[in-house]
Amino acid sequence: MKSIFSTTIAIAALSGTTALAHYGMIIPSDPMISQEDGRSVQLSVSFSHPFELDGMVLEQPVSFNVTHDGETTDLLGALNSSDIMGQPGFTLEYPLERPGTYVFSMEPKPYWEPAEDSFIVHHTKTYVSAFDDDEGWDTELGLRTEIVPLSKPFGLWAGNVFQGVVMLEGEPVPNAEVEVEYYNEDVNASVPSDLMITQTVKADANGVFTYATPTDGWWGFAALNTAPETMQHDGVEKAVELGAVIWVHFERWKD
Repeated sequence: MKSIFSTTIAIAALSGTTALAHYGMIIPSDPMISQEDGRSVQLSVSFSHPFELDGMVLEQPVSFNVTHDGETTDLLGALNSSDIMGQPGFTLEYPLERPGTYVFSMEPKPYWEPAEDSFIVHHTKTYVSAFDDDEGWDTELGLRTEIVPLSKPFGLWAGNVFQGVVMLEGEPVPNAEVEVEYYNEDVNASVPSDLMITQTVKADANGVFTYATPTDGWWGFAALNTAPETMQHDGVEKAVELGAVIWVHFERWKD
């Protein structure tokens, strides 16, 4: 695997200043929908530097799906254009008809990043539990690259650990580096040093990584690898960065 793909994995933690801080984002209004919350969930879909709330253009994705109880539904035509963090993105209100876990996933069009001299494709997903039923929380979608949760990707307290396994072409990625980024939606977080910008952990020989969040809110995890194929930009073949991104919400502890 290492002879074909160069492996870098990102959960970029706190800034849009580095090349690894790009994030595909699927953020639901609530990761755990109860009967009292209603029977739908609102989704915000974007491409951004989450900590700095610095949006980038997200064109119409190649695909946008939801998977529930083993059935995958195409939602691409249901996306509504919207302004998110000052840039084009999408929103969607999705009806939740049955209990269980709904996994929303997106494959975007390749994004040309001059700073990296490469294209970026972030396969992004998030998990939503409906009506107090967590069945299917560990669903693997079989994406070209994805992070499969080993910890339930909702119902976590701030300070809990999150574990996942990095997958690429259906196989775990040994010793993958994983970086973590906080979605600073309330603009409350700051960093005392640039050394705190990127939180990096390394997976073990089985592709499993572990990270404990210091605060509540949405945290993004992205595993970045270089694809074996290239794409042309201005007539020149360029590398393609494949990102496996998962967004996980951690709840605030209340005494």
